[in-house]
Amino acid sequence: MIVASVPPLWAVAIRTGIGAVALTALALATRRLARPPRADLPVLVSITLLHMVGFTTLSSIGLELVPAGRSAVLAYTTPLWVVPGASLLLGERLTRRRVVGVVVGLAGLIVLFNPAALDWTRRTTVLGNVAILGAALLWAGAILHIRGHHWRSTPFDLLPWQMLLATVILVPLAWTVVGPPAFEWTPGLAALFAYAGLPGSALAYWASAMAGLRLPAATISLGLLATPVLSVALATLWLGERPGASLLVGVALILGGVALGTVGERPSDAAVP
Repeated sequence: MIVASVPPLWAVAIRTGIGAVALTALALATRRLARPPRADLPVLVSITLLHMVGFTTLSSIGLELVPAGRSAVLAYTTPLWVVPGASLLLGERLTRRRVVGVVVGLAGLIVLFNPAALDWTRRTTVLGNVAILGAALLWAGAILHIRGHHWRSTPFDLLPWQMLLATVILVPLAWTVVGPPAFEWTPGLAALFAYAGLPGSALAYWASAMAGLRLPAATISLGLLATPVLSVALATLWLGERPGASLLVGVALILGGVALGTVGERPSDAAVP
């Protein structure tokens, strides 16, 4: 709803700025705002650039061109790309179950991108879908760096600095690319930004950081699958979108593939050479 009246870059910059202020205030109130250790600076920068700037910007651009329900499904294909990436870059065990999960998920993408579900003659539509898939790949890169990094501080302690850095990058970028903010502020738009910046950004990042410290990665991945399901439902009920058969089948295959690749494996599952 925000990108219906606000350019995507400004939408991301403003919501990130609101989240940065909230997280900084929270860190100060809990006396946890401290200078990041030098050893954590690379992961701080990569999470900022890949997830908070890259993912949010590309997904917001895609939302201008792609229905909200489809956008959420494509954005949450991230675990599909983490599995092969973790095997290639981190040496994680690639089991048959995980391979099957990736194949099933990719089959869901094929369903979503077949000519009956996507008009390949519309350049903007294709670019919107590609932007969201690109966002998912950037998020996967951030997750891989998080997995491979030897942490000195906790993910929560880095969050205020990441969001502050993202704001410092996004505001000048939006000003340069789009120009000064020229949209009309209304009470409704202010309420939307308050939601996007506080529970939609600050609370979400904080909850993800805390869950990452206390829950297994598989549990987190499966929990995140609620997002595209709820997004399709809300887009239908609130925005009046009507998901077609291709979207529903694609959702089932993608979510099923992610679930296969993240749930606990049976002892009989053998590793794939």
